[in-house]
This record gives sequence, C-alpha cells and structure tokens, in this order.
Amino acid sequence: MADYKRLGDYIVAVDERNSDLSVTLSQGINNNKYFQQPRQVSENSKNDKIVRYGYFAYNRATTRNGDKISIAYREGEDCTVSAAYQVFYIKDEELLNPHYLLLWFKRPTFDRYARFKSHGSAHEFFEWDEMCNVMLPVPPIEEQRRIVEEYQTVERRIKNNERLIALLEETAQTIFRHRFVENIDPNNLPEGWRMGILSDIAYYCTERIDTAELNDSTYISTENMIKDRGGIKNAESVPSGKCIRFRSEDILISNIRPYFKKIWRSTFDGGCSADVLCIRTKSEFYPEYTYSIVERDNFFDYVTAGSKGTKMPRGDREWNMKYEIPIPETIVMDKYHKDVKALRDFIANLRKEIVLLTALKETLTNKL
Repeated sequence: MADYKRLGDYIVAVDERNSDLSVTLSQGINNNKYFQQPRQVSENSKNDKIVRYGYFAYNRATTRNGDKISIAYREGEDCTVSAAYQVFYIKDEELLNPHYLLLWFKRPTFDRYARFKSHGSAHEFFEWDEMCNVMLPVPPIEEQRRIVEEYQTVERRIKNNERLIALLEETAQTIFRHRFVENIDPNNLPEGWRMGILSDIAYYCTERIDTAELNDSTYISTENMIKDRGGIKNAESVPSGKCIRFRSEDILISNIRPYFKKIWRSTFDGGCSADVLCIRTKSEFYPEYTYSIVERDNFFDYVTAGSKGTKMPRGDREWNMKYEIPIPETIVMDKYHKDVKALRDFIANLRKEIVLLTALKETLTNKL
C-alpha cells in the first residue's frame, strides 16, 4: 500500500486575474467534477480568476452544494471562474498525475471530508489550507497511470455506449415518424386506420405486490429512474408495504416533474412506487408501438401541459390517457414491432452495461 502524503506538498495556488479581458470563456464548476456554463456571469469579469490548461479549480463554498464539493481539472481552452474560487496546479506531474488526483476528488469520502472540514457561520468554505492538509496515497507514477488508464477505459466504454444508444434511438424514432407521423392526415387516414387516444391501446396497472418480495434491483421509484430516457439504476432502499406490480415489457414513467422524461420499458418483473405510472399495452396491440408513442417529446410536452403543481408538478393520470394517437391496422403495427424490437432490445442491453460500468467506476475510485 502506498504511503499517505500531504497534498499541499504537491500543489501550488494560483491567483491570476483576467485584468486585460484576454480570456473570454467564463465557466462554472459542477459538483460532479466538470466545468460547465456558469449560472450567472460576473459583471466585473476583470476580477475573475484564469484557469489555464492543466490547472485545477474549485468552489470554496460548500453550503447548499448537495454535500459535494465542486472541483474540476481543466483540459480545454483557458477559461475564467469566479474570483471566489480557488485555482491551483501540480508542481511535478511526474510525481503526482493530475487525472489520478481528480479520481481522488471524485470519491464520495473526499466530498464528505471536504464538507466536514468546511468552516463558517452563514456560509461554509473549504479553504486552501484545508485542501493542502488532505492526505492521499501517492504510489509510483507508473501505478498512478495504470489506475487512471483503467478508469478512463471504463469511461470511454460508457461514452461509446451512450453515443450508440443515441444513434439507435434516433433510428427507431425516424422509422416511427416515417410510418406514423409524416404525411399522415388525421382526417384522411389510410384504409384500416383510425384516430383514438392512448387509453384505446393501453391502461394503468393496478395489481399490488408486497415490497418484502422485492430488492434494490427490482424496486423502481422516481429517484432511481434516470432522466432523459436514461433507464434505471438500483434503488438505494426499498420501503415497507405494498406497491404497484409491473411485468416485463410494461412501460414505467415518473409522474413527478414529467419534463425530466424519466421512462423505462421493463425487462423483468418487479414493483414500483405510487409516483411511477405503470402502463401496459392491451393484448390486441403491440407494446413496441405504445412505447414509441409515449417516449416521444410530444407526449412529454402533453403530460407537462396537463400537470398540476408548481414546485414539484405531477402529471394528471386521466389527462395522460387522453393523448390523441393514430391507431393503424394490425398488420402495420405487427411489421413495425418486428422491425424495431431488435433495436430496442439492443438499447436495453447497452443501458444495462452502462449501469454496470458506472458501478465499476465507483469501485475503482473507492479502491484508491
């Protein structure tokens, strides 16, 4: 095991201001450890701090930051950050690899440490001296690079999967639009077609299951559904009592803040909370067609328009089922189901792999 070293022996603080306005890109830092567009740009940009390529920067303020510290490593063009942020760089990257250090910062235990070591009354700050006092294992540089390469290999696989998912989803939606949206006149439908509403082809599941029969991988709540059609992850806990039973191929949609577009088509049997809508296709129709309808932006816009509440809007169950849709003849839906199902199954497998790879990333950082 590598000896623990004091971080302050490896890093140097920087306080370079944008006095001549030579750097035009202003950035904030997300608490998931990357640079992002700032929520607001300071009017006095001459006082902003410059973050050069290869520098770290972090928001000293930890109050109301989700129990995380916002810190990131700059690999893009030079940018500026708020004057309240702290900027620093590594003295000798042959002794401490910057990506290895970033992995250390990504550990949940570091976030907890930073919050514990933050001080202040109305606002708490993780100051520079506390950052310097951080102790971390510093193995030989070859070992650091090996650890970083393992982590980045997993990250690349996740990004490749995400790109492939986006391509496959767009392909599926293109097929759907071509067959059921473009050049379809509701007043002059093809022979055998009719206009209807969502409740004509699907219904809400009401069967109950005791949560004692479930575990963290078979219980679904809005908290462990991933926004923007990202699927699901394991639940952090399973409550006691009864919940809605879902079956394989049912469609689960978070009914809280529908604009987050949390939707998942189940690949196993399980149970979901009351804040998750469980939609099942009627036996005479095809679940692939139903899913293609409700995953579209048009449907989520419709649900959002009918939602109630301001801070945490909820969809109206009756309103949702009145969503107007074309209902093709059976032979058309059958062909669509066969053409698209393979795409959907592939996407589901890629999403499962992303969940496993994400867990592996956490394991690698925890092993540090």
